[in-house]
Amino acid sequence: MTVKTESLVHEAHPDTARKSNRPTYELASTDNLDVLLAVLPPRISEAVADVGRREGYDNLVEIVMDLGRIPEARFQSGEVPLTSREVDREDLGFVADRIGAFGGDNRAGIERTLHRISAIRNRSGEIVGLTCRVGRAVFGTIAIMRDLIESGQSVLLLGRPGVGKTTLLRETARVLADELHKRVVVVDTSNEIAGDGDIPHPAIGRARRMQVPTPTDQHGVMIEAVENHMPEVVVIDEIGTELEAMAARTIAERGVQLIGTAHGNSLENLMTFPRLRKLTEMGQVTLHGAYFGVATGKLSVRDPATGEFKPIAADDYARLFAQPRF
Repeated sequence: MTVKTESLVHEAHPDTARKSNRPTYELASTDNLDVLLAVLPPRISEAVADVGRREGYDNLVEIVMDLGRIPEARFQSGEVPLTSREVDREDLGFVADRIGAFGGDNRAGIERTLHRISAIRNRSGEIVGLTCRVGRAVFGTIAIMRDLIESGQSVLLLGRPGVGKTTLLRETARVLADELHKRVVVVDTSNEIAGDGDIPHPAIGRARRMQVPTPTDQHGVMIEAVENHMPEVVVIDEIGTELEAMAARTIAERGVQLIGTAHGNSLENLMTFPRLRKLTEMGQVTLHGAYFGVATGKLSVRDPATGEFKPIAADDYARLFAQPRF
């Protein structure tokens, strides 16, 4: 698939051709930022546009609006106040009236985009704060781990919130469906992977999307995907409960590749799943880990014996990733 960076940038924000600071292996980014700005109160939208031209639109992470406080834009480099006027209930209502309905997890979206709006409510259920997260489709992000994805083995992406796990997951679904021609089903709990509305965002390619009524139903939909739709790959974001971990294990046992994410800073965080901890202690599961240093361009692999990460030579990539792992 050939992606033209310039056309995608203009599509995302037609008023400005944005210079990207992304790594060379990331081909292009599209975020439909103009659509997100259109649901914000005009004074806040204009302020975001002005700040974005200075700080760089590609670095914009989210816009925060809390009742009685100054609205701010959060960039990768820090927060920037937007206006001197505090947010009032009319501002919050302005946004709520222009987006989709909030689900049980207090998340909503904008149809056919990847943006996510999360609400903070008071005891009466009234909205008193909004976090408007910029959703992006970044093509080429899986270049550094494509050989692992193509191996057919299940992969769990671990990291703290906001580091790009969902963006990586989205591109993985597209590559598996469009370039490797596999039957891919995305289990999309908060419509964060494939966007709001009934028609999935083009960023997941030909992959099919199953929406989840409530977050507590996620594990059931994971099993339903395998039983009803015969996927070769299931893609799932934010595996966080024991039921979801058990569903993930069931999927893997049925010979289906699972690509998922979980919150955490290290492999040790996975030990919060009692079943996984027990299997590891019994020696039935071995945890492997690796990270790619963007600044150094080097891949380091975790030594199971010591827990330390050691750099490896490029010639060893194929040998290491050919070995069975969980």
